[in-house]
Amino acid sequence: MSSPHVIVIGAGLGGLALAQGLRQAGIEVTVYERDTSLTARRQGYRLHLDAHARDALLRLLPPRLFELFLATAGTPNPQFVLLDDQLNHILTQDTPEEPAHFAVDRLVLRQILLAGLEDIVRFGTRFQRYEIGSQGRVTAYFADGSHAGGDVLVAADGVNSAVRGQYLPHARIMDTGVRQLYGTIPLSDRTRPLFDDRMLGIFTAITGQDGTFVGVAPVQFPERPQQAAARLAPELRLPPVSDYMTCSFGARREWFGDADTRLRSMSGQELHAIITDAVRTWHPRVRKIIAACDPASVFALPLRTSIPVAGWATTQVTLLGDAIHAMSPAAGAGACAALRDADRLTTALRTAAAGHDLLNALRAYESEMIDYGFAAVRAGASNGQRFLGQDPLPDEQPAASA
Repeated sequence: MSSPHVIVIGAGLGGLALAQGLRQAGIEVTVYERDTSLTARRQGYRLHLDAHARDALLRLLPPRLFELFLATAGTPNPQFVLLDDQLNHILTQDTPEEPAHFAVDRLVLRQILLAGLEDIVRFGTRFQRYEIGSQGRVTAYFADGSHAGGDVLVAADGVNSAVRGQYLPHARIMDTGVRQLYGTIPLSDRTRPLFDDRMLGIFTAITGQDGTFVGVAPVQFPERPQQAAARLAPELRLPPVSDYMTCSFGARREWFGDADTRLRSMSGQELHAIITDAVRTWHPRVRKIIAACDPASVFALPLRTSIPVAGWATTQVTLLGDAIHAMSPAAGAGACAALRDADRLTTALRTAAAGHDLLNALRAYESEMIDYGFAAVRAGASNGQRFLGQDPLPDEQPAASA
């Protein structure tokens, strides 16, 4: 076929990375995002990226933006560490230094991914439904009454994907039973001594005796993002963020009791008070770590995961990232999988643009994505059950009936 026009629903990591790859390939693409801006709501802080994600960004981004990514991506110690609430060592899982691991700031990476796409990203446009016409064209309809037509519709709209709800209604998302509160600790001369070398790896979990846990992980920039952008992409204004530690607290929903239903509406100060009380008998250094966490940065999220599904009949609608394989953060693989999806889907659409059958190209992408995506879902569920007290995954869902 001639070069397809691609409609992407969602301007998260996967959606923007896909748009970057398609623009590099000369394929027409438009991205529709329900939020009014990248900063309209809190979505987290630190992201773990692996070598698959790095290589995907190498292929998807223009060279100067990939160099900017490397300039702002920290390299934590290649290990996962488990400590008890008195900071006694329980477990260390070493990870080979190669393939590489990176710790990046989510907003910095999203702004890098948005660079150069401002003319094709439509913020404040909420997707409602789609239709596939008799000629194979897909039309997306939006809440403001507008619509857009294209040859391919990509669901990149996250764990609550409206596209998935229409396209694969049997593909379910489950509550893992765990709630997590996220915040940040700016690294300064005062706070750096709170963290020893064991806490500067990919992730360090500190476990309480009542099923609670505190997690810490570093984001240390090789070069300050604003300085790196001034050197490599002067038109890009990255946030004035400095080195920090992510600090999270988690527990089963039952632990929170009546507060569980109110967590999402609580202020950062209220959530910080919950964590402070929870660690009151822990090691003094843990208590100081929590005291150093910025209350204004703290917010709550329920941990959810997709339930793996068998393949489906390929059409002009496809999916990537959390829209199809949302996963527990316990494997540190969610962002990695989304960027890998964007890379593989870009390759599929380039194949179609070169004259090959579109559905065959999409089918090849979906087959590969289902394999590695749901393998990561299962790994995250297994780690989450072992270390965080998550509910186990139920049996795999069957394929949708024809």
